[in-house]
Amino acid sequence: MIRFPVYFKQELPCRDTFAKLAYLKEKGINTVCVSAACPNLTACFRSGAVTFMILGDVCSRGCLFCAVKKNRQLKAPHPQEPERIVNVAKALGLRYIVITSVTRDDLPDHGAGHFANVVSNLHKNLCGVKIELLIPDFQARCQLLKQVVDTQPAIIGHNLETVWRLYKEVRPQADYFISLRVLENIKRLNPKIFTKSSLILGMGEKESEVVEVLKDLRKVNCDILTLGQYLSPSKNHYPIKEFISLEQFDYYRQVALSLGFKAVLAGPLVRSSYKAEEIYNEVSRCMNS
Repeated sequence: MIRFPVYFKQELPCRDTFAKLAYLKEKGINTVCVSAACPNLTACFRSGAVTFMILGDVCSRGCLFCAVKKNRQLKAPHPQEPERIVNVAKALGLRYIVITSVTRDDLPDHGAGHFANVVSNLHKNLCGVKIELLIPDFQARCQLLKQVVDTQPAIIGHNLETVWRLYKEVRPQADYFISLRVLENIKRLNPKIFTKSSLILGMGEKESEVVEVLKDLRKVNCDILTLGQYLSPSKNHYPIKEFISLEQFDYYRQVALSLGFKAVLAGPLVRSSYKAEEIYNEVSRCMNS
């Protein structure tokens, strides 16, 4: 039996958390908070943060670290999803909205048009709202990325997730260098949009390999980095190889900052959308000072 470090102890979901979960389910809204079994669900819901997950709740890929459903029938994107997200965002009073998705390699445009519709509807109906996206790779195709970039979100993230050596084992349908090109192409299409990426650590990567990933991300001008501890969703997923110490997380944070990242959030419970608005505000203040 795996013994978790004490800092993984989390508060139990409260009545308000269950009420919000029921409300989102009633409205037909998927969240990565639930689908990816995020350890911060209660804390984020209490602070008013929600990360919407569009394009359904079944992924077309089979990454071994991810809790999102896979190997099931894929359905067409729901045509009312953009409207639903607008209505829920209004009801919850959201001013900073994070949107991610499953990967949809089965769709001709990989879901890029649906992303654009969701963001455009939010901008049209919620004046002044800030939007952060966490997108799949779209095979790094510029014409697809441009559809998303042209909606002018504040941040576009795309996660490398792990080091190059582990891709064949834990991300067999993804490509490390395609993911780097995604971030590079976003900057080429609109240098003013902040880019963001994330690594989950503890899958057997070496320190030197992590540092190499950080250097690769800076070569494509990635602005924001998050680093968190991998937690295996089940015995059928990729196993945890080690727990990263708090000191090691701080070391990676210092290395990343020395390489030129504008903001870095690193710690065991950090996930790519964790404290997203705070990080955006930090980067904005940095750029305006």
